[in-house]
Formats: sequence, structure tokens, C-alpha cells
Amino acid sequence: MEWNDIEKYLQIAIDKAVFYLPKILLAGIILWAGFKVVRKLVQLFGNLLKKTGFSETLRPFLSSTVGILLKGTVLFVIASVLGADLTGLVAILAAAGFAVGMALQGSLGNFASGILILTLKPYKINDWIQVDDKFGRVEEIGIFSTDVLTPGNKILIIPNSMITDSVVTNYSEKGMIRLELEVTMPYEESFPRVQQIIEKALAEVPKILESPRPEIGIHNFDSHSITLLVRPFVLPDDFWEVTFGANKAIKKAFSGNQVKVAYSEGVEMGLIGE
Repeated sequence: MEWNDIEKYLQIAIDKAVFYLPKILLAGIILWAGFKVVRKLVQLFGNLLKKTGFSETLRPFLSSTVGILLKGTVLFVIASVLGADLTGLVAILAAAGFAVGMALQGSLGNFASGILILTLKPYKINDWIQVDDKFGRVEEIGIFSTDVLTPGNKILIIPNSMITDSVVTNYSEKGMIRLELEVTMPYEESFPRVQQIIEKALAEVPKILESPRPEIGIHNFDSHSITLLVRPFVLPDDFWEVTFGANKAIKKAFSGNQVKVAYSEGVEMGLIGE
């Protein structure tokens, strides 16, 4: 290679350096300053979410999303400063976003439902809820699903879109729930007497709330007996303990007061054992 060629390539390199060096320096300054500003903005955004009462589960996700978007904006600005053609890149990102959106259509529905649940707060951690026939205590509220612990100590992972599309019963919203216990009595028995027996039995069951008072009434008339509804009020966490305790106390009270029951095999009346 002759000296003239070396001199020509050296001049080209110098021209390129003179042309790109200021842009590279400017891009570096924008990158350094931009990311510092982004961190500050994300911190302010997180504090704002905390003051407005957003869920602890949702706050980190939203802050992270805002941070990614702002950092992406900084990188786009840097690419523009360096003279890159962003038209093709934007088209590729748009096509990729559409493809991912179609592939994750169900997940995006759960994601959107999760944002609604965490924002509107129809229930919170440790609330007792029922979604269709699924009943339990809320263990965790996620972006895509809600974990519910059943009384049988099983974890139900319920998709959030199913929750927003269903009727959700929140037993903890009012601080108490009402049990629905069914008890039978024979037609020949006096309802006021049985009602008094049940009231005394419930008074001995721990954790039944004194106010509101338990409700006891005739529910329907069967072919062999009368069905009563016994409805005491309890705290949500005491649901099953009081259910079992109340049934046990009523059975013992019936036995002690010789309240007869009708067996489904026939109409003959029989005593109930302790």
C-alpha cells in the first residue's frame, strides 16, 4: 500500500471521527443524564402511587413499567442523535407487539383484570370470598391470578379474568358473616319450644356474635319433617369452627330435650342419640 493510500484512508478516518465524535459525546451525555432523570421520575411516581393508596402489589409493577418506557424513550432519542433510521425499527416493534399480543390474548385479559382488581380493591389479603362455587381466604393478589386458601387447606389459583367476569361475594367486607344451618323438627313438635332450645344451645357456642342476634325460622315443609334455618352471625375466620360447634350443640340439646326426628325411610318417629 502506497503512502498516498494510507494518507487518504487516514483522512477519511479523521473526517468520520470529526463527524461522529460530537454525536457520540452528546449521546453519552444524554444517556447519563437521561437515566438519572428517569430514576428520579420513577421514584416520584412510586411515592405518588403510595400516597394515592395503590396496592403494594401493583406499585412496583407500575413503577417498573414506567421506568422501562422512559428508558426506551431515552434510547430512541440517542439513536436519533446518532442518525439512525428509526422507521424500520418502529415497524418491526409494532409487528412484534401485535404478534405477542395475539399469542398472549388470554394472559393479557388476566393482566387487565388484575390491574382492575388491584386498583378497585373489591377484596384484599385475608378476606373471605366466594367466586361461583369457589370459597376461601385470599392469600395473594397477583397481576394474572388470585390465590385463595380453601377451608380444606388447598390453594386455588383463580385467573383474574374469571373473577372480574363473575359475581364475587366478599364475606369480610362488613366484618361478619351469617351462617346458614339447616335443622329438622317433627310436625308434632312445638316450634316455639324448639326455637328456645336452639337459642339456648347457640348461647353456649363460643365465638357466635351476640349482635345481631341469631335468626331461627321455618324454612319449608317436607314430607316427613319441618326444615328450620338457623342463622347465627360470626367473624369470617370463625366460619367452620362455629359451624361444627353449633351443629354439635344443637344435636346435644335435641337429645337432652327429647326432640324427635323423622327418618327418611319412613314416618315412624325416633329419638335422637347424643
